[in-house]
Amino acid sequence: MIDHSTVDKIIDTADILDVVQEYVTLKKRGTNYIGLCPFHNEKTPSFNVSPSRGIFKCFGCGKGGNSVSFIMEHEQMTYVEALRFLAKKYHIDIVEKEQTEDDKAQKSARESLLAVSSFAQKYFSRMLQEDMEGIAIGQSYLKERGFSAPISEKFQIGYCPDRKDAFTQEALKNGYKIEFLEQTGLTVKKEEWQADRFSGRIIFPIHSISGQVIGFGGRTLKSDKKIAKYLNSPESDIYHKSNVLYGLYFAKKSIVNLDKCYLVEGYIDVTSFHQAGIENVVASSGTALTSQQIRLIKRFTNNITVLFDGDAAGLKAAIRGIDLILEEGMNVKVALFPDGEDPDSFSRSVGSSGVMEFLKKEEKDFISFKTKLLLEEAKDDPTKRAGLIRDIVSSIAVIPDKPLRSEYISLCSKLMKVEEEMLHFEVNARLRKKTTPKTEENIPDEPRQQAPQQVISPGEFYEEEREIIRVLLHYAEKELYPGNEDKEKITVAGYVTKQLLKDDLLLKHPVYSRIFNEYLKALSEDRELESKYFINHNDAAICKVAADLLTENNRLSKLWTRYDSKVETEDMILKKIVPKAINEFKYKYTKLLIKEITNKMMAAQEENNTELLNDLMQQIILLDKVKNQLSNDLGERTIM
Repeated sequence: MIDHSTVDKIIDTADILDVVQEYVTLKKRGTNYIGLCPFHNEKTPSFNVSPSRGIFKCFGCGKGGNSVSFIMEHEQMTYVEALRFLAKKYHIDIVEKEQTEDDKAQKSARESLLAVSSFAQKYFSRMLQEDMEGIAIGQSYLKERGFSAPISEKFQIGYCPDRKDAFTQEALKNGYKIEFLEQTGLTVKKEEWQADRFSGRIIFPIHSISGQVIGFGGRTLKSDKKIAKYLNSPESDIYHKSNVLYGLYFAKKSIVNLDKCYLVEGYIDVTSFHQAGIENVVASSGTALTSQQIRLIKRFTNNITVLFDGDAAGLKAAIRGIDLILEEGMNVKVALFPDGEDPDSFSRSVGSSGVMEFLKKEEKDFISFKTKLLLEEAKDDPTKRAGLIRDIVSSIAVIPDKPLRSEYISLCSKLMKVEEEMLHFEVNARLRKKTTPKTEENIPDEPRQQAPQQVISPGEFYEEEREIIRVLLHYAEKELYPGNEDKEKITVAGYVTKQLLKDDLLLKHPVYSRIFNEYLKALSEDRELESKYFINHNDAAICKVAADLLTENNRLSKLWTRYDSKVETEDMILKKIVPKAINEFKYKYTKLLIKEITNKMMAAQEENNTELLNDLMQQIILLDKVKNQLSNDLGERTIM
């Protein structure tokens, strides 16, 4: 673990201009520098470097950050790897926490497991090329499946002879300990006997993201149905199947260059695509896709296309797992191969250009694909259609990107012929259910004649939420934007609820939240709520808030007309007041979220959790962009 003082020294020393100029030709413009962005194709420079602030920012693709984040993005490094890279560049000695004896022992054991795995890979590859059994059986199978020699060599494919413990004996003869052969799963040992786990199988070595062999997959060549077709290494200190994607080491460069990753099912699907010239492909190797695997892909691209066999059994069950990808904020598409085809057979039959043409034509946005698939099943059955809505809402609700959620809601509203506001309401209900603590669920209404039982803490958003509720209570049914032949008019209540729902912003104050939910419910049922409804509410706390806010004097604006200096009342300038109330709340929320994530980054640095640090840094960059946009939208204060 790199200590804090060393991290500070690296960041202070790594001059942003010096770092960026090694990769980008920059020209001085005022106090800043501009150039062509290295992260996306552009002809007009939109990439800016500010030496005084120590940051870079591309106004074309939106990427930005400091020297460390630039190296992370450009070199596809983790946070710690980028720190080490810059430390080496500026000749800074890395100061790390001293290793304990346990740390040293664990490191030694891990190195031993990697060493025996490397030996095994070389042995299996040699057996495929030199052993009579390997040549007669292993090579025959690979030729039958269309494997070329360069592809077999690239992926280090091998063969384990079907001779009980031939590999184990060779490993022991070369000085490798039986304990490490067992821990990697290469050898199965009982009291009286030992055997090679992968005997009689074609071997697919599994590589870490840095190219080390950490495990194996073996395919049997026997027709006995009692024998598992594929066998993988068991979990070990170096191999955790939920954290590994087959082929990622060979695919990562292509994934970055093309900004897309194809996800297939198995080893042969990956190798077949590579042989067809398509290298940005990885496989989950038959296991259920995990969040850790998705985050591995996310390090290199936000765009993923999942490929399904044409005759894939349980397609609807399989696509449910894609919600995990949506939850990580990635852009997901799916493609379904023709009946009877899989990535291997299809790529061998049509070649690279045929596959690319097919994918370009057939890949579809996942939400659209899922909606249409379920619509075909539901048809006009009202019960099935209700289930369809719940299923689609469950997928949309996991998407963390708020504008994207809103776009999907609009799209699904058209596809399913369901009111958009109703979908917003359902998605928001799911989000509230996920985030509301059990202790706050189903807060009972208090009889009007009783005083509240406890003093409610105002919380971080008290002023901003109070202003939103004040605006609703005073002007909920007032027209904010007039309608026309194509669009319905937008009221203050409609605007406020839609703005908060599309960004999934929930009011934190319990009473304000209950008032807001009353408006939301009324809108979904197409009925109006007059202010007296809240004054006469059976919840004493709501009554008090409504009374307080509705008895405030109508505010005067300090906006003056340019020519006659006429003072305007608040209801005359609702188009300024209402968006301002929303944006003030969003701005405060964004600032606090940035603070919270910054604290998490410090904790992740303490734990040396580099994967989490990467994710958090990307969140900070995006939130900074949102905060700056809100700041620009707010401008100078107009309502006092």
